[in-house]
Amino acid sequence: MMGPDTHAAVITPVRSDDDIALASQLARAFFDYMRVAWPERAGLIDDYLIAQDFEGQLADFRNHFTPPHGECLLARLGGEGVGIVMLKPYAPEVCELNRMYVTRAARRHGLGRRLCEELISQARALGYREIRLDALNERVDAVPLYRKLGFRPDPDPPAFTRRDPEIVSLRMTL
Repeated sequence: MMGPDTHAAVITPVRSDDDIALASQLARAFFDYMRVAWPERAGLIDDYLIAQDFEGQLADFRNHFTPPHGECLLARLGGEGVGIVMLKPYAPEVCELNRMYVTRAARRHGLGRRLCEELISQARALGYREIRLDALNERVDAVPLYRKLGFRPDPDPPAFTRRDPEIVSLRMTL
């Protein structure tokens, strides 16, 4: 059985209240997916959400994930939200790619790549010189994609990733 034609997916920046609600729903679905895929890490995922003030970021979405400092891209297929990727400031001239997620039905057709490539383009347009990310090594769906796009091991990863060998930190010069 063939999957959806994700080349027909429309990728747009999140701006409207309806888009924010849909992007927030997909961001929560991303963490639900992570908890199911790696139940042994559910506690660490929840700790991460608390440390990041995830719900606070979503409540103040525009200040975190819209220009001039951040961005969120939403992929729709037939009007249905099927993917997101977020960008937020990390350090001067460095941004962080967060929460790249494509729904199960829309996976394996290049939509994650399209989302990442567009977000990298947006990061350049916002004036960032580097983009970084952290991901679980187990994310065999995402980590190889990041490497194909040009991300390399971060020579100075955050302390929390140095403590956890299951987390990979990657960077790309823009």
